[in-house]
Amino acid sequence: MEISLNPLATNDTTVWSVASARHKMIEQQIRPWGILDTKYLELLDIVKREFFVEESQIPLAFSDLQLPIAQTNEVMMEPKAEVRVLQALAPTGKDEVLEIGTGSGYMAALLAYFSKTVKTIEIDPKLADFAISNLNKCRIPNVRVEVGDGVSGWSLDTNDQFDVICISGAVVRVCDSIQSQLRVGGRLFAFVGQAPLMRAVLIKRISHDFFQTQVVFETLVPMLKLDKKELNSFEF
Repeated sequence: MEISLNPLATNDTTVWSVASARHKMIEQQIRPWGILDTKYLELLDIVKREFFVEESQIPLAFSDLQLPIAQTNEVMMEPKAEVRVLQALAPTGKDEVLEIGTGSGYMAALLAYFSKTVKTIEIDPKLADFAISNLNKCRIPNVRVEVGDGVSGWSLDTNDQFDVICISGAVVRVCDSIQSQLRVGGRLFAFVGQAPLMRAVLIKRISHDFFQTQVVFETLVPMLKLDKKELNSFEF
């Protein structure tokens, strides 16, 4: 899929500083963190991260930190974490993707470049509008943003299934209902646990009844909004 982007600015100094910051992000943060496939590094020059933040945040868009989104309590993950998720899921051009937790729309945009379609679910209407604006600005045609609570899955009444599922926020557990929406041979990425330490896991559906789980790395990310209520009933 070809993505067409408008230039961020026409001022040569601004373009140069953004390009320099992006280069440092790739070479100093992302490449050393186990990102071995160059196609994911090259994508960062195509799907431009600064298009998914507010204008005042552009100088911080390439920093190794979680960045607040649109004056909400939600954040964009660190760039290295986003690319690590993408590399682990390894979407192909034929994959149908479900993302839970749209945020700024940046993770959906990265997934969309290597996928057939991306359906991304955001519980906060304000954030959904922000993501839609960003995706439209970048002319990314194969992402559909929907408003709702996707923690327990999506469109279960129509038995929708996906090749790739990305949960872009922490959950106490990955529930059976959302795992059931993964096709055999599909991959699901999730951040599981609670502070002070969470596991980033890749779940593969090997057969109808068998799922294989691999811990990819450890991190700390905000909980998906409504999943916090499960903490009281979670058994450790």
